[in-house]
Amino acid sequence: MNKLLLAPLAVALLSGTAFADTIKIGVVGPFSGPAALQGRNFQAGIDAWLALNGSQVAGHDLEIVYRDLPAADPAQSAALTQELVVGEGVQYLAGYYYTPDAMAAAPILEEANVPMVVFNAATSAIVNASPYVVRTSFTTWQTSTPMASVARERGIDKVITVVSDYGPGIDSENAFVAGFTGAGGEIVESIRMPMNTNDFSPIMQRIKDSGAEAVFAFLPAGPATLGFMQSYVENGLKSAGVALLAPGDLTQEPDLFALGDNALGVLTTFHYAVSHDSPENHAFVAAASKALGSAADLSFPAVGAFDGMYVISRMIEATGGQQDAAKAVEAVKGLAWTSPRGPVSINPENRHMTQNIYLREVAQVDGQYINKEIQTFENQGDPGWKAP
Repeated sequence: MNKLLLAPLAVALLSGTAFADTIKIGVVGPFSGPAALQGRNFQAGIDAWLALNGSQVAGHDLEIVYRDLPAADPAQSAALTQELVVGEGVQYLAGYYYTPDAMAAAPILEEANVPMVVFNAATSAIVNASPYVVRTSFTTWQTSTPMASVARERGIDKVITVVSDYGPGIDSENAFVAGFTGAGGEIVESIRMPMNTNDFSPIMQRIKDSGAEAVFAFLPAGPATLGFMQSYVENGLKSAGVALLAPGDLTQEPDLFALGDNALGVLTTFHYAVSHDSPENHAFVAAASKALGSAADLSFPAVGAFDGMYVISRMIEATGGQQDAAKAVEAVKGLAWTSPRGPVSINPENRHMTQNIYLREVAQVDGQYINKEIQTFENQGDPGWKAP
């Protein structure tokens, strides 16, 4: 990173001029391209928080500055992050849908004196990339580990794993394999797919040939997950009784209508379902659906953004509007609150969410397809995190 580009910001900090009546929050995410729905959900979560809580914190107006990153692109993520810090003077960074983008931005934080609140990216190691990273989403270790217990409890002995070949996919595979084999199960084969895979028929044939009773799958939510699910059905795996197990990325709510009855009965473990029954979630869903213009488009990145805005608001209160990343992050270590997803807290050791993980089954209720919560794994940390 060019330190000269950050020099004006450092001068401002030393002169005490970083205090702002308007506090800018820079948000990086996919607001166009194949994953644009996820970026729209970032914005919907932010808009929902502002609608329910107002656009001022501790007497300071909030201004959200968006930057579009249509696909995973670490170099562009770093460039956009630096431009937000230097060109826009943001005091907080947020968003980051893909792990490589969050990792690329993290080295900028300490010199810039800016915290990053990750709304989605789910590799355990992200929080180790900088002491100024806080995560309000989940990790794939956290959402995948309980599924191993579910599989064994349901008498499944042999599983094939199929994951996207990047950080979260590898974390998801490792989490499931560790839990499943530790409980006496057998992994008959493990397949890692390039992230740009869109023809899943050869994968489905390998699943058939493996003799597995179930497939454990992880792909980042978006067009690929919809294609994978459709291929699973069209290639006869569901009708052959090969169970599909996955973290909840695979059955995000906007895809359920397209999947229809083919998705019924699919089991996933995840931190949030739009159908979660609580007063906090009912208020959130109403506000976020209004921001999106359609309740059918609401998905899990919105709750990461909503809770991320709450965390940023507490940082602003703790610093009195001053730009002090260390103080801001310290103030939210151990923070606990009731989220639309349920009770949550920030682990002071790794700045990651402790939260419930729910076993969900795709069901049809009142004519709508939902992820129906049927079991709760309470107060789950991140089993994949290792101290640096």
